[in-house]
Parts: sequence; structure tokens; C-alpha cells
Amino acid sequence: MPPATPELISPRSPRVSAARRLAKRNFRGKERLFLAEGPQAVREAAAHDGTLVELFATLEAAERYADIVGEARDAGARVHLASEQVIADVSTTVTPQGLVGVCRFIDTPFEEILAARPKLVAVLANVRDPGNAGTVLRCADAAGAEAVVLTDASVDLYNPKAVRASVGSLFHLPVAVGVPVERAVAGLKDAGVRILAADGAGTDDLDDQLDKGSMGGPTAWVFGNEAWGLPEETRALADAVVRVPIHGKAESLNLATAAAVCLYASARAQRASAGCRTVTES
Repeated sequence: MPPATPELISPRSPRVSAARRLAKRNFRGKERLFLAEGPQAVREAAAHDGTLVELFATLEAAERYADIVGEARDAGARVHLASEQVIADVSTTVTPQGLVGVCRFIDTPFEEILAARPKLVAVLANVRDPGNAGTVLRCADAAGAEAVVLTDASVDLYNPKAVRASVGSLFHLPVAVGVPVERAVAGLKDAGVRILAADGAGTDDLDDQLDKGSMGGPTAWVFGNEAWGLPEETRALADAVVRVPIHGKAESLNLATAAAVCLYASARAQRASAGCRTVTES
């Protein structure tokens, strides 16, 4: 444990009770705070300026992740040594990893995203599953997307499962929340971004789009609900409705997998159009 080891916090402490309440959306919204669990998320939160407010850590975790605890202190967070029971009470996972951080909301106003003239954006329209939302955010981060937009009908960005599924990517790129899908599409179009709706019944094939060389410009992919996809009125807003081709016998792809394929296709097309050498070139 780093110097100045804190005293063991009581399970009845108001700080523990306040953190425990953040498992519920209404309390998160009221306090504008959320939980980040595990070493990866806490490390990323500590590195995100002004985000990490508090850290609860078991003695074992504080010793194992002494560097993270030190980074949390350096970031100005209050560090509380906690029993395993306290961590279990605060955590939302079945097997907590001994570190739970309390963080400030970090979503970005949609207007700021537009002002940055993004080249690759993921728009989640009516995505309700927090695991899917967090995984798509992680895929967008990995593909080099410059922003993610969650529409007003989508899951809460700060749902603990969504935060965990993002594996720290939540802290890496701007995310706008609560944006009506019509406003998201109109704003991105005005910013010079081409809108592609991902849909298994799309009239355009992703391979054909790539072969035609039409994907090298700024692009926003709109991904729909896990069960019923995109409604007709949302598809009608797009410049093209694109399906990921199924070359084998699989019935379909799940949301996160399809999002990864689409985002990486755009990322490769944009890199090629910018003159970047691909790994297959000599």
C-alpha cells in the first residue's frame, strides 16, 4: 500500500451508502456520478482529468494495484480502505476485483462533437442492452472512431454493465447521450458526414460499398435495437442502408459483431483514401 494508508471505512459510512445508491439510474442522474469497477476502469478514470472522485479498495487490491491507488491519489481522489463486504455491497459484479471508483459524468455535448468535424462516428439508436452498448463503444474506440452518440431511446451510458463492457473505452473518446435520432442524423449530415444505416435487410452490400470506393469519406454508422433493428423511419434518414454479407450459413450477426465489421470497414477505407499503406502492401 502506498504511504498514508487510510483507515478502514465502516460499512455504515455515508460514503458507502452514497456509492451503493449509484447502482440505480435515478441516483446517478441526480448526483451526476457513476461507478467504475476493476483495475482497468479505475486506471482509465484516474487518467481522465477531474473524473475520479473516490476509490474504495480492499487491502489486498490496494497492495496488488499500488500503482493505480497512487494514480488515484495523484488525481485528487479520496481513497478509502474497505473490507471485502463493503466492496461487495458497493460493487455490481458477482466477483468484485477489489477496486471500485466513483466518477463524475463525462459525456460530451453533441454540438462539441459536431464542431470537431468527426470522420467516423457510431450512433446507437434504441440500443437497450447495456452490454451491447458498452461493447460497441469499445469497438468504436478500437476502430479509431472519433465519437459515439447514444440516442434518447438508448440505454444509460453509465449503467454499470455498460461501463464494464466498454473496458475503459468510455474514457477514451467523446460520447454524447440523449440525442434524438433525427437530430443526430441532421447534425452529422450538416457537418459533412455520410450516414450509413446498418441493417440485415439493407439494399446495399458492405462488400459492394467497399469495392466501389464509396466509404473513404466521413461516415456515421447507425446501429439499431438488438431485437428489431432499425425502424423504417430511421432507415429513411440514411444515405444508404447497408447489410453485412453472410457468406456462410449463420442466420445473422449480433449487434456488437456487426458494428465491429462496419466500423473497421470504414476505418480501412478511410486510411486507404488518405494514402495509408495497408498491411498487405509491400
